[in-house]
Amino acid sequence: MSKAPSLEWDHSTAAPVLHVSGSWTLALRKPELNDVWRQGGRLPEQLTVQVAVEAWDSSLLAVLRRLQRLADEQEVALDLQGLPDGVERLLEMAASPSTQAQEAPPPEYGWVARVGLGAQNVTEALKQSCIFIGEVVQAAGRLCIGKARMRMSDFWMAFQQCGPGALPIVALIASLIGLILAFVGAVQLEAFGAQLYIANMVSIGMTREMGALMTAVIMAGRTGAAYAAELGSMQANEEIDALKTFGFPPLEFLVLPRLLALLVSMPLLTVFADILGIFGGFVIGSGLFDISAAQYINQSLEMLTLTDFLIGLFKSLVFAVLIGLIGCYYGLSCGRNAQAVGQATTNAVVSIIVALVVSDAAITLICTQLGI
Repeated sequence: MSKAPSLEWDHSTAAPVLHVSGSWTLALRKPELNDVWRQGGRLPEQLTVQVAVEAWDSSLLAVLRRLQRLADEQEVALDLQGLPDGVERLLEMAASPSTQAQEAPPPEYGWVARVGLGAQNVTEALKQSCIFIGEVVQAAGRLCIGKARMRMSDFWMAFQQCGPGALPIVALIASLIGLILAFVGAVQLEAFGAQLYIANMVSIGMTREMGALMTAVIMAGRTGAAYAAELGSMQANEEIDALKTFGFPPLEFLVLPRLLALLVSMPLLTVFADILGIFGGFVIGSGLFDISAAQYINQSLEMLTLTDFLIGLFKSLVFAVLIGLIGCYYGLSCGRNAQAVGQATTNAVVSIIVALVVSDAAITLICTQLGI
């Protein structure tokens, strides 16, 4: 039968000696180290610990490390004698400030290798993006035939977030954009006595360009970032893996409600922004340049056409698809830690804004070439 582990003081010599004996294994009850340590009384600058054990495992290492910490607190040096083979090396590793393996330094590549690696990364990103877009299209197809597993409650919750919840900030920005357009244009038009054409400039600028674009930029920072952060947190917490395990397709369950909510809310917010932007121009025109309300409204209605209005709505739908797809893509491709969630959110916002500007320029160029 194994002998119980023991910690005993020997005061028969000039300096006290602490004896560690018995079998130090996990299955046996250990003596209370703090109580035994206090029994030692006033200790010398160097304390001898005599180790003579029959069997040992990690329990012996644990008690010796605790002895070292207690001795360090009282500025006492330990002299460990009779240590079994390997224990001294293990104690040194435990006491080392850095016992983890150091990461190998990254290899240094030449410019040819860097170009090749960059091209490889771009190709892989394009591949993953195409796969994601294809899967979203398939999920949308299943939704159209009534086979998608999407909850309407998720859609209404997402619509509340990106629709009515965005009205205050959209109203503020759209009004200020209308004010700025009117004021900047009026300064130039006043030199020719053509202040009345402030209405033309603001109406066309808001309906064709600024209303949809500024609303999309607001939604990129507000909703696109939220989508990336929400889905990224779910990915980091393995909630998306749990959905897959239970048979719920993440694209139908998480992406479709958010994308549809944006497709419904963006045109409505764009119309709202157009109206407030035109009203902001009216405030400048009537307040600073003595344009009557009837003149301003009549000039705006004469200049605006259904084509201008529909172009703005078409842009808002394109922007809604870009915001939803890019935000959800970065969220679903996020890593498994908090830093990755923040990085995914940042990348999503930057990518969305770049995509908005590029797509807006492309649509404007196409409309110009077609004469519409």
